Amino acid sequence: MLDQKLTALVDRLKPAFGDRLVSAILYGSAAVGDYNEHRSDLNILCVLSQLSPHELVQSQPIFRWWREQGNPPPLLLSEEEVRTSTDSFPMEFHDMQEHRRVLYGKDVIADLIIDRSFYRAQVEHELRAKQIRLRQKGAEALSHPERLVNLMTESISTFCVLGRHALILSGNTPRWKKAEIVTALEDAMKRSLGAFNEILAMRAVRKQKWSDDTASLFGAYLKEIDSLVRFVDSLDRSS
Repeated sequence: MLDQKLTALVDRLKPAFGDRLVSAILYGSAAVGDYNEHRSDLNILCVLSQLSPHELVQSQPIFRWWREQGNPPPLLLSEEEVRTSTDSFPMEFHDMQEHRRVLYGKDVIADLIIDRSFYRAQVEHELRAKQIRLRQKGAEALSHPERLVNLMTESISTFCVLGRHALILSGNTPRWKKAEIVTALEDAMKRSLGAFNEILAMRAVRKQKWSDDTASLFGAYLKEIDSLVRFVDSLDRSS
């Protein structure tokens, strides 16, 4: 099923862009081997030799179809943007270099030199921004346990990704599967992340249950995220 979806995407990209299509690359959980058919996104980097409004018009029906399959729109970049954006997106390109699958064309990621000068700052910025957003959404869902469970199970993947980068920044061996990331973070941070583990367990079950204790779990989740933010904030600024 996964390969069929990816093949169908490439079969739409090739005739649409012709020789302007430099490469199509799968990254994220599906490239790592931590893909959940019901929960995980299929993340695609689509690289073109040129990127103008004309290419955007051509991409619209393909990207709309891809979104209708339940996936985020492909990340559309020019080949030049890939070469010159590693200082702006060190987390994303670092992950792509570690785990990717070239679906079509050349591997534009392999020889990239990742600029780490803003790496720690990007990780902390993303953590704080996602933390603030989670609080805002949580405030609206506190009296609706089902919505609160969905919010937690949908957000945990993002915080695990950021947790992996916290491990890299702190000199620890990075992990890729979510449960392994949480275990490694517990060792690095010297504290239990029970809410993270409970939410991951809930995420693995398609038909989730919720109760009056859901708000308490959300409160514990927020505290653990705050600990992760403070952990990254304490790291050497030269990382």
